Amino acid sequence: MGIAADIAIILVAALLGGLAAQRLGQPLIIGYILAGILVGPYTGGVTVTEIHDIELLAEIGVALLLFALGLEFSLKELQAVHQVALIGAPLQIILTIAFGYGVGTLLFGWDWIEALWFGALISLSSTMVILKTLQNQGVIGTLASRVMIGILIMQDLAVVPMMIILPTLSNLDNSLPLLGWAVLRAALFLAIMIFIGTRVMPWLLRLIASWNSRELFLVAVVTIGVGVGYGTYLFGLSFAFGAFVAGMVLSESDYSHQALSDVIPLRDIFGILFFVSVGMLLDPAFLVANLGLVLATVALVFIGKSLIFGVTTRAFGYGNSAPLIVGFGLFQIGEFSFVLARVGLDTGSISEDLYALVLTTALVTMVLTPFVTRTAVPLFQFWRRRIPRLALQTFNLPQDGLRDHVIIAGYGRVGRYTATVMQRFGLSFVVLELNQRVVEQVKVDGIPVIYGDATSEVVLEAAGVQRARLFLILVPDEIGIKLIANQVRRLNPQLHIVARAAHLEQLTELHQIGVHEVVQPEFEAGLEVMRQVLVHFDIAATSIQRFSDTVRYELYAPLYQGIEPSQTLLQVRHFRRANRLLEIEWFPLHDESPLIGQSIGDLHLRSRTGASVVAVLRGEQVIANPGPDYVFSKGETLAALGTPEQRAALYALLAQTATTPALVERL
Repeated sequence: MGIAADIAIILVAALLGGLAAQRLGQPLIIGYILAGILVGPYTGGVTVTEIHDIELLAEIGVALLLFALGLEFSLKELQAVHQVALIGAPLQIILTIAFGYGVGTLLFGWDWIEALWFGALISLSSTMVILKTLQNQGVIGTLASRVMIGILIMQDLAVVPMMIILPTLSNLDNSLPLLGWAVLRAALFLAIMIFIGTRVMPWLLRLIASWNSRELFLVAVVTIGVGVGYGTYLFGLSFAFGAFVAGMVLSESDYSHQALSDVIPLRDIFGILFFVSVGMLLDPAFLVANLGLVLATVALVFIGKSLIFGVTTRAFGYGNSAPLIVGFGLFQIGEFSFVLARVGLDTGSISEDLYALVLTTALVTMVLTPFVTRTAVPLFQFWRRRIPRLALQTFNLPQDGLRDHVIIAGYGRVGRYTATVMQRFGLSFVVLELNQRVVEQVKVDGIPVIYGDATSEVVLEAAGVQRARLFLILVPDEIGIKLIANQVRRLNPQLHIVARAAHLEQLTELHQIGVHEVVQPEFEAGLEVMRQVLVHFDIAATSIQRFSDTVRYELYAPLYQGIEPSQTLLQVRHFRRANRLLEIEWFPLHDESPLIGQSIGDLHLRSRTGASVVAVLRGEQVIANPGPDYVFSKGETLAALGTPEQRAALYALLAQTATTPALVERL
């Protein structure tokens, strides 16, 4: 049956491998790769025959994965990591090539050309493996993951000049014109893609969506992703890179979410073909015969690349756990190294032995990636406990010292807004920040700031943690939040801590370690958007507030279960409960209302309903606490304070006294 039978074999093997990995608590990609080894040409038994055709289908999986990634990540989100991507990634590639060259010449005794090829081959990391690992671990939206994605994009672009230069190392004069032409083609493609993506693609998707055919919409989305990828291939660039650019452009359109939803199932199916095809490349006989050499190469690649990635990430200002996570995440050898190694083999630049060694090492590092990435966080916690902290620098601190103040750990967007509000109210505060560039800017603005690690006892003592009134943890890093909270609780158990949560699942965990109040930014932003929607549809302000309080209570209330609350927390709960029972509601007075021309005392509203008129809105003027002699006029709106039953009684009274009940409204 040819390729149809091969696809059936692959899917069955992938299902069995995935089930085994799931039952053993391992990442699914491990099961897929092992399934590929079993059905590959080197193991016997049931074997895939059309390996080249499967590899071609696997390329579609890579393209769809990057297309979906482009739909999820907008240009604005990657803007924050553009420096480490544009400058750090090329620097990492150069350093890794130099490292590989040194290993090849000094340890393995290769000639300079093969050693340089080895460095180039190990300099690339696996986009497919990293993205799948990040998705499975649910951390694809973190800062460290965005740094990795930015670096991976630049690595994919670097494949093109490598394929041009490396085969012609002995004659660089001929390769430089080819490289210049490749750069020109890349610039031309990006210019065309930006024009088509911003003008043609949204119009096309809008037209197809208006036909209400989900099938046609799906075909259009896949065609755009794969078609643009093929266009980049014709331009001499990476097929997968073109698909990513298409996704990035479409992410700014109104149809990005539906496009992503439709393409995910296809992405996952074709992605399985990729991982199985990777497993089919491994020759177990070569691995057994050269086990020592392979393990030594894997260890060297892991140590060298992890250090290079970690140092590069830290050099660009990313602190906390980001350097370790990036280093452990990108240590593996990528799938584009297979393509580059095949070019080297075909041109006679590298030997069969080097090709097999790089291929086997790449597969082993891919298999190890999900396990290694899980160790980054525990290792970072161990490092924070054992290694001495960074030097302390303070700026703009008050001369009389810090007392009864607020400590802000992290000066990102949330920290900056918080500090601005505190300045307006004249509150005393100090900022703790580990990014030197941010510290320099804060210093110029005259804000009290301490350069140092907020988990450091020395830094916290310099910030006056023993004399502080409130501690705000506003760093975006999940691990950093927990480490800071634990350290603050150890130094001052009575200090009130307010922290942002990286995700909803972290809320309970933070409360369990002693954080008094937790705020989840995405949830609060979504609640505010919903409030704006309700305001747009003229829903009563009190109803909107009641809805917001209810939703917020449903999310945050379970956090306090099983925790002995402080007196302050008890008061807050009492106030919130009282606020829900005692609210203000607005009642407009229309021109025909019988209340017009009568005073509050004559109407006896409080004795008849229990509700009190606490304010009257007359145009733009607010009259607070009107007395019994106040006479209502046309166009006014009265504010009544009371329980829900009392306000309902007032509404019923107004409806009874109105000539037309419809003239009585509740805002």
